[in-house]
Amino acid sequence: MTPQNLFDRISNITGKATSWLTLAMVILTSIIVVMRYVFDAGLIWMQESVTWMHAAVFMVGAAYTLLHEEHVRVDIFYRKMSERNRAIVDLIGVVLFLLPLCGLLALMAYDFAAAAWSIHETSREPGGLPYPMIPLMKSIVIVMPVAVALQGISMLTRSITTIRRQ
Repeated sequence: MTPQNLFDRISNITGKATSWLTLAMVILTSIIVVMRYVFDAGLIWMQESVTWMHAAVFMVGAAYTLLHEEHVRVDIFYRKMSERNRAIVDLIGVVLFLLPLCGLLALMAYDFAAAAWSIHETSREPGGLPYPMIPLMKSIVIVMPVAVALQGISMLTRSITTIRRQ
């Protein structure tokens, strides 16, 4: 298996697995609403879980979105270009923008998550998420740029292959 296929497969698996969080969010939100309005009760940790799951869907699903080219793109010129020219644009975009940005985000995210782990961060709310849930959730912020960078490398190799082929 080539690295490109491996990275594509990782993005597909994590994207599909993450999509199940959407169902979990709907179920938990329904439970929260019923508990609040029918039983006049609530669990802060459950509400916080929905917020963190929502963040995880976007962060972990970013590489999946890039793989399937479903991200927001203003492609006034791109769609009219030849396959080779699109590959050149993708190559330049990955090298000049995507990979450096992912590197910067990963560096900053590491400090963000490491601080949460070092102070054994818990929720600020009474009854909120206990340790180690907050640091685990903040560690997902590191996963996103790493996963997107891997998918970017896959995109880069695909672009090089297309350019060489034509």
